[in-house]
Amino acid sequence: MERPECQPRHGLGRRLAERGRSAEGRVLSRKLLSSLAVVGQMTLVSRVLGFVRDQIIAGVFGASVASDAFFVAFKIPNFFRRLFAEGAFAQAFVPVFTTYRSGDHPREIAGLVDAIFGIMTAAVLATVVVGILAAPAVIWLFAPGFVHQPGHYALTVSLLRITFPYLLFISLTALFGSVLNTYGRFSIPAVTPALLNVAMIAAALLLSPRLAEPVLGLACGVLVGGALQLALQFGAVLKLGLRPVPRLDFRHPGVRRILALMAPALFGVSVGQINLLVDTLMASFLRTGSISWLYYSDRLVEFPLGIFGVALGTVILPHLSLQHADGRAEHFSATLDWALRLVVLVTLPAAVGLAVLAVPLVSTLFQYGALTSHDVTMAARSLVAYASGLTGFVLIKILAPGFYSRQDMRTPVRAATIAMLANLVLNVALMFPLAHAGLALATSLSAALNAGLLLRALRRDGSYRPAPGWTRFLLQVTGATAAMAFAVWFAAGDAGPWLERHAAGRALRLALAIGAGGAVYAAALWLLGVRFERMAQPAGQV
Repeated sequence: MERPECQPRHGLGRRLAERGRSAEGRVLSRKLLSSLAVVGQMTLVSRVLGFVRDQIIAGVFGASVASDAFFVAFKIPNFFRRLFAEGAFAQAFVPVFTTYRSGDHPREIAGLVDAIFGIMTAAVLATVVVGILAAPAVIWLFAPGFVHQPGHYALTVSLLRITFPYLLFISLTALFGSVLNTYGRFSIPAVTPALLNVAMIAAALLLSPRLAEPVLGLACGVLVGGALQLALQFGAVLKLGLRPVPRLDFRHPGVRRILALMAPALFGVSVGQINLLVDTLMASFLRTGSISWLYYSDRLVEFPLGIFGVALGTVILPHLSLQHADGRAEHFSATLDWALRLVVLVTLPAAVGLAVLAVPLVSTLFQYGALTSHDVTMAARSLVAYASGLTGFVLIKILAPGFYSRQDMRTPVRAATIAMLANLVLNVALMFPLAHAGLALATSLSAALNAGLLLRALRRDGSYRPAPGWTRFLLQVTGATAAMAFAVWFAAGDAGPWLERHAAGRALRLALAIGAGGAVYAAALWLLGVRFERMAQPAGQV
């Protein structure tokens, strides 16, 4: 029987095809690593400025009525931003916009951007007006514990009315950032938040001391920072050759598709934010300072989450969308596998390090001026609880795009619903014995549940097929992390002296502890057989 012409003889054609796929995978992995490095570096700049900002806020306002009021007022527009603009909108917009870009029809691309620009501007502007007028009711909804503290409540309402217009600036910033990311321009969107931090630092140092109520200066800084962010991103979009003009066009087919995808995504991508807001709501009933303690500890967890988790999720979504559009199921699965291994490699030691160094970190970064040693101890407790959920938080950022890139919004919604209900139950169960730390632990546990449900769904429908070697890889990383934890604990010493050391002494000791931990982790990984250069091999073969 003659061999069909389509079958390669002696396996030569098959080997050539495999070699071609391997080369393509290697190029893809290196491209992803390069993009991740760019986003991570730019985000690092912003996060470092964010820590400077938070150090100044902690030094000036500590954990007080003013800081609690500001963090609530700042959290509300940020909640809506992450819920609508950076959450549901970005996840729905990028896959649809990627399809338009792949068609390479400039007029259609510009038409979609104009229509979304107009609709988002109108919708968010209306939301801002309502939010300003209904500020007392909004505070009652998000921080009901403040209602019985008239001075506290009135200050928070005033702050919210100043910060709420920030939502318009940052929502449009998110729109143009999504456009830039789809074009592979990751650096500008990643560094843009630095402008907000600069504006808030300037406001705290220059404006706040001149006001009868100093914390109002911080709110003004938020507003200025939002305007600066929008200006930078809009300028970057103009350089792409686009000239966005707002236009209300609900009949545009791309707009209809985006709005249809946004409806389920709205809830699916926002569970983490809803859980954090529930934490704030319940913490408003706890002792003064609880909201600030949660904020400071959350900021430390947000550091690796933003530099790595958000950066990786931002980078892989356009790639997954393109792979799905091209029908490359193997590459889709391999990209997810590559990303998941990076998550384990980075977040497991980061989470353990945050927990072991909880007091040294909070003390070194925030124990200045009005922030007391008691505040440090309380914030460290919630940091340990939040750190336990770091891997879950990052996994959601990676696994959810596996569904959004395929325009499947229902599955993440189901997982998110279960996780949110679990968070509510855990909040009630853990808040009484553990106070504010119980709220943080509930958020971490619900994030782990959410990530587990997403991973199971991807494996069940065949979209993700784990590459061989996962058991060995997990054992290697776990062993290296254990060695790192011991090194960090030994280098840091007892927690008590950290509260007494001067700033320079704390910073030097912390740097030594982190350096020792990093060196031991890298050495242990190498001794256990993990080779970093293999992360640049074809996704799924690392």
